[in-house]
Amino acid sequence: MECWLVRHGESTWNLDERFQGGQDPPLSRRGQVQAAALAARLAGMAFTGLYTSPMTRARETAAACAPVVGLTPEPVDDLREMGLGAWEGLTVKAVQATGDAYRRWIDAPADHPPPGGEPLDVVVTRTGRALERVGRVSGGGPVLVVSHGGVIASLLCRWLGLSLNELWRFRLANASITRVVLPAGRLIVLNDTSHLIDTPAGAAAP
Repeated sequence: MECWLVRHGESTWNLDERFQGGQDPPLSRRGQVQAAALAARLAGMAFTGLYTSPMTRARETAAACAPVVGLTPEPVDDLREMGLGAWEGLTVKAVQATGDAYRRWIDAPADHPPPGGEPLDVVVTRTGRALERVGRVSGGGPVLVVSHGGVIASLLCRWLGLSLNELWRFRLANASITRVVLPAGRLIVLNDTSHLIDTPAGAAAP
C-alpha cells in the first residue's frame, strides 16, 4: 500500500506559534489556500480511501481534497495529534519563559515530554495501529491520509529505525506530502511542498 501522508494546512494557532496538541483550532486563511493548492495537486489521482484525523484543521484539509479525488473523508481517532498536556494553548515564547523544559523536549522529546503530555511511544503505537487497519481495507491501493506533523514524524522514526528522540529531524511543512510504502516503511517522498510555491508554509509547532 502506498500511503500519501499529508500534514494539515496552517491553522490559526500555527499562525500564532501556539501549541495545539489535542486542542481544535481551524485552518487560517493561508491554511485554506494551502489546502486548495494541495487539492489541485491531487486532481485526477486515484486513491482507494481518504482518511483524516478528527481534528478540525485536518478535517478541513481533507474536505478540500475530497471533491477532486472523489472520496468522502473518513475520520480515524487514532490519527489525532500528540497530546501536549499543560502546554496546549500556550505560545512557544510563553513555554520557553518557564525554564528549560522546552529545550529538553527539543533535544530529546521521547525522554522529556511536556508536563501531562502523551508519551511518544503511545503516539506511534496508536497511529501505526490506525494505518495497519487502513491497509487491511485498502485492497493494496494508494490511500490519502491527512494528519499532523508530530504524528507523521513519529511514524517516520519508527519506519526508518530511528529513536523517537530524533523526531525533530523531520520538519514537515503545513499541507506537505510524504509518501511511504507500507508495511515495509519504504520512504519515497519526504515533505513535498512543490504545490505550495505561492503559499508560504506556516509555523512548525505541533
